[in-house]
Formats: sequence, C-alpha cells, structure tokens
Amino acid sequence: MNTTLRIAARAYSALKGTLALVGIAALAVVLTLPATRYALISHLPELPAGFAGDSATAAGAIQPAGAETALDREKRAVIEHIARRYRVAEEAVSSYVAQAYYAGALHSVDPLLVLAVMAIESRYNPVAESVMGAKGLMQVIPKYHLDKLSHHGGEHTLLDPEVNILVGTQILREYHRRLGDLESALQMYAGALDDPTSQYSAKVFAERARLEVLRLKARKPQTA
Repeated sequence: MNTTLRIAARAYSALKGTLALVGIAALAVVLTLPATRYALISHLPELPAGFAGDSATAAGAIQPAGAETALDREKRAVIEHIARRYRVAEEAVSSYVAQAYYAGALHSVDPLLVLAVMAIESRYNPVAESVMGAKGLMQVIPKYHLDKLSHHGGEHTLLDPEVNILVGTQILREYHRRLGDLESALQMYAGALDDPTSQYSAKVFAERARLEVLRLKARKPQTA
C-alpha cells in the first residue's frame, strides 16, 4: 500500500511540474498579443510618485562632482554677487538669474543686461511699484504693454517675477530693434529718450560691466 502511495505521489508531482511549464508557455504566448498585454498592464497598480525621478537619478542623471561648466560658474558668481551687493536671499536671486538667462536666450538679449536693468529699476524687489504705475523687477508699466501681457494672463501677472522678466526683456529687444542702438533703447525703456546726458543707460552699462567681470573670470580655463 505504501509503495502504491509513493508512486502516486511522484506521478502527481510530475504532473504538477508539467502543467506549470505549460502554463508559463501559454502566458508567454498570451502576452505577445497586444490587446491582452494592454489589459493586464492597465490593471497593474500605479508606481509611487517620484519613482521615475528616483530611477533616473539612480541611472546617473545627476552630473558627477567636478562637472561644473563655465556657464554654471558664471551664474553662480553672478548670484553670489547680486545677493551680497543688494542684500537679497540667494534662493530668490537664483530664480531671477535663471529666468534672465532664459528670457535673454529667448529674445536674443544679453542676460547680464537684463539683470543690470533689474538692479537699476528695482534693486531686485519683485513687488516694487512706482508712482508712474511701473511694476515688478523690471518696472514695466502695464498700460503700455497690454498686448504682451495678454499672452501671460493679463496685467495682474506682472508681479510674477517670471512674467515680469520675460516681458521686460521683450520690451528691451523691441526698442533695440526699433532704434538700432542699445543706449537709445535703454533711454527709451526708462522714458528718458530726450535726456542728452543719457544718465539711465550709463547706470545700466556700469552695472553690466561689474557683472561682465564675473563672466570673464568664470570663463577662464580652470587650473587643476
């Protein structure tokens, strides 16, 4: 009797193994069918938030130490200079600098010129407002540029630093194209085109010159 049971048990175990192999093979065939594969995948639980980003990081998305570029050094030097000179938090200045470089590239304007205009106009105060109605970092007067602001949601968005920098840079580019001269464009930006002394543009150029020193230093080849 015991021998009979052992034989039956071995036969059952062999049958289970065979059925398992058949099942795996059948599943592999089924998964090659697009409709079936989609149905199965669609019922899988969602990955936790941030999983993709963590995977990218694990795969080496972060730059290795020492991979800082000349442009990275330039931006860092500019941020530190502005934060120290104008007593503004580095975190805030970092976002202004990033946006100035983005807007400058978008509208073909030197980002250091954009930052220099901010310094003269508002001293990097994003909520600055003048008696003439100029607002924000670049002191844009909304009533004269409603067409530009309409693309960003209207006049009320002008105190958003990103919008203010984008619109201010666009205005600078427009004036430069119209007048063909950067000094005149700056004077027009300040509403002082008729000023024979060009005091406003002189202030902006002086500020940009300070930033240009940082740029040139950052772009020098780094010694080991």
